[in-house]
Order: sequence, then structure tokens, then C-alpha cells
Amino acid sequence: MTYKEVIENARTCMGPYCKACPECNGRACGNTMPGPGSKGMGDTAIRNFDAWRKVRVNMDTIHAGFTPDTSFDFFGYRMKYPIFAGPVGAVNLHYGDKMNDLQYNDILVKGCADAGIAAFTGDGTNPDVMKAACKAIANAGGKAIPTVKPWDVETLKEKFALVQESGSFAVAMDVDAAGLPFLQNLNPPAGSKSVEELSGIIKDAAKPFIVKGVMTVKGAMKAKEAGAKAIVVSNHGGRVLDQCPATAEVLPEIAEAVGKDLMILVDGGIRSGVDVFKALALGADAVIIARPFVTAVYGGAEEGVGVYTEKLGAELIDTMKMCGAESLKAIDKTMVRVF
Repeated sequence: MTYKEVIENARTCMGPYCKACPECNGRACGNTMPGPGSKGMGDTAIRNFDAWRKVRVNMDTIHAGFTPDTSFDFFGYRMKYPIFAGPVGAVNLHYGDKMNDLQYNDILVKGCADAGIAAFTGDGTNPDVMKAACKAIANAGGKAIPTVKPWDVETLKEKFALVQESGSFAVAMDVDAAGLPFLQNLNPPAGSKSVEELSGIIKDAAKPFIVKGVMTVKGAMKAKEAGAKAIVVSNHGGRVLDQCPATAEVLPEIAEAVGKDLMILVDGGIRSGVDVFKALALGADAVIIARPFVTAVYGGAEEGVGVYTEKLGAELIDTMKMCGAESLKAIDKTMVRVF
């Protein structure tokens, strides 16, 4: 199966909101929610994508030949590429009723593990979603990261018990999900967390903790203070707050502030191996890609995930060769130019 075939297959079973576009740039879906679009005017998802286009790579081929080392160590798991599939919830609502969250996470986790990377799994208002995700992670030898919503303390205790059973090497919380429309006024409640509350949650989790949804230096410092081991520079794909800056625009300053203390991941509009290279050059340790992995699952199940992963990996390797970076650590800001 080729990536083109994956996209073509996805178009037969996705919708009506997602169009399985050849280039997932947020324009065709606009502000559609339900759907893969973003909140309000719908411009933040588009801005995320466009911002990476404003970063150009500096070609340098005057160097000895080498085979790039793309391996990445993440809390004891050695990955083939510094690439994660992002957490996605309510896939049947947003992407099409071919599958539900339970089926989706099962395919995604296995597909990513087989491809040598890892998936972040989603959470939802249905308790069975987290149960099934953690079961899929356990079946994959713990090679994935469950992502919990910012629920109340009692609900989180139940979620963390499942996380422990999964054997995952880390756990994440998308604190920015407090802004998701469907999480408002729920029982159990979900919402923003203070540094003190987050600190208690991180202790209860008893695993390396990743705070997803950081968009400022101040937020990164708060996550560090609370005890996080990693952060994800993310605006939730534009789905929680309209008129946000792009993740690429704030990544360098956040990396400068906390990059020596925290592992930094970034998401938002990253669509190619060249984009992965750009993100690492701007200070990230790895990237998260969400929407295109949904297309890969719908269009080719585990094989589709593998095809898309290898496409990204091949593009990353080619860029590293053409820019003179022998390893991920050799990628630095001198290898890109921001306009």
C-alpha cells in the first residue's frame, strides 16, 4: 500500500466533515466542530500549518557521507523516529462512523508500536474509552502514552489505576482540554488546574508526567514547578481557543526557557519529515502529529499507520542528509531560517 492509496481509501469512509485532503492544512474543514476543524473563526489550525511553511531549511552538502541516526530515547523506550501519533477522541463523531474510539485506539497503538514509534491515546466522557486504550497499550507492551483529561480528583484516581495496569512508560494530561466545548458543565467535572492541584495529580500518577497544552514561557515554568518531566507545546489544534499564535511561533522561546530542564514535544500543523526537522531545529525533542494519523487509520488500519510513519521517516532522513545533521542532537537552529 502506498500513501496515495491510504488517502484514497480514507476518502471512501471519512466524513462528512473531514475530506482526507492530500495536504491536511485546516482549510477545507475550517471551523467545523464537530469535525476536525478549529474553534471560532477556525484560523488557528491554519496558522499552525502556515507557520511551519515560514521556516526554511538551510542546505549544506559539503560534508562526509553518513547514514543519519534518527533514534530517539523517550523515558526508557527507544523509538525509531522522534514522532508520536497524537491523542484523538470521538473519532466516530468527528471523522466518520467506520469505527469508534475503542477500535481506533486499538489499531493506532499497535500500528505505531509495529512502526517503531508510539501513540498518545485519547480519553473521553465514556469511561470505556480509557479502559480500552489502556488495554491496547498493555497488549503493545506498554509502548504508548495514555492521555487523561483534566477531570476531578476522584475520576483521575480511577483513570490512573487503569494507567498503572497498562504498563505505559509515561502518562499525559491535555490540560488545555478544559476549553473543549463538550467538556463544559459535565459530571464528572473537568477544568483548569492550579500549580498546586497539578502537583498533586502528578504525584498520584506515579509515572513520568507530560503536560500537554503549554503555549507560553509562564505556562512552561508552571508545569516545571508542578513536577512535569515533559511538556507539549500545543494549542489543541486550535480547538480550544480562537486566535492563538501558532505553536511554531512560541516554541523557540519556550525551549530557551525550559529546554535544559524538561523534554519538549510540539504539535500543530506538522505534516512532513521536513517539518519534523524544523521543529527539532527550533528546540523540540520530538513532535506529535494527530489528524493525518486518523486518515492513516481510516485509510489503511495498521498498515496505513506504518506507511505514513515511513513516509515521515524517509523525509526526515533526506533532510538530515541534505543539511549535514548526522543525528537528532546535531540538528540546531543554524540549520533553519525563519521568515
